[in-house]
Amino acid sequence: MKHLMKTGVLLMLLVPEVTAQQLSLYSQFMFNDYVLNPAVAGTKNYYQIRTDSRFQWVGILDGPQTVSVSVFGPHASKPMGFGGYIINDVTGPASRTGAYGTYAYNVMVNNDIRLSMGLSFGMLQSKIDGTKITLFDQDDNALQHAVYSSIVPDASVGLYMYGEKWYAGASAFQLFVNSLKMYDMKNGLNRLKIHFYLMGGYIFEAGDNFTIEPAMLIKKTTPVPVQVDLNAKITYLKKVWLGVSFRSSDAVALLVGYVHNDKYYLGYSYDIGINDIRKYNNGSHEIMMGVRFNNIKNR
Repeated sequence: MKHLMKTGVLLMLLVPEVTAQQLSLYSQFMFNDYVLNPAVAGTKNYYQIRTDSRFQWVGILDGPQTVSVSVFGPHASKPMGFGGYIINDVTGPASRTGAYGTYAYNVMVNNDIRLSMGLSFGMLQSKIDGTKITLFDQDDNALQHAVYSSIVPDASVGLYMYGEKWYAGASAFQLFVNSLKMYDMKNGLNRLKIHFYLMGGYIFEAGDNFTIEPAMLIKKTTPVPVQVDLNAKITYLKKVWLGVSFRSSDAVALLVGYVHNDKYYLGYSYDIGINDIRKYNNGSHEIMMGVRFNNIKNR
């Protein structure tokens, strides 16, 4: 029973529930698309920096928190792009920290369509701080006196096709399907799973001052049911935007943002839960900030 209790605790920390995604959630995914698809690197004419901070299920002690920082852009003269990002997820005593570098190659399909192919490679550390765990069996406290950590290589791959007003992409993460060697977990219960993403969006002109941009993100990993994110935002004078997002079986989000001088970006979203856990929290907050640098190439 003691062994089962320890294993169960670790399972709840690393794979919180059978229907849970192992990777981070983003309500503002249309502004953070590079972190979801390495092929996005190099698709613009400029370098940019993006940061995203998400505080999920506010009001629940030690609820999930995610911070990511990314930088990416094109080669000045060749059809390729580079990037890198750091991401940190913390949920109570469990945390995941990854650092990745990206290479992408960009080709012209025709005068109006381009295709980018990207690969990210890095290292992922998963950690459990046993000193933050309270076990039901206080006499069996070996888990509470150590910090367990596992570092494994990690990779993702993506395709991204785009035109002037549209994009569509596909990507896969955790390609190596590594096992996290921590404590005495066995039988593959600690194995990372491949995550698949499909994304797409289109920009509609609505008069001289407004644009409307619907976007979609589809996520799938075994044995989790498919999860769909649907976003729509309206932008005024390319400066101020308002939007709404729906994540199936999870939440509805309200979005607002501002762009200053076509260079500095600030976005905020507030998630309102639509599942049972909404009774125990006050929603989720997400803050996105970004900087766009000057163009370094002309297409």
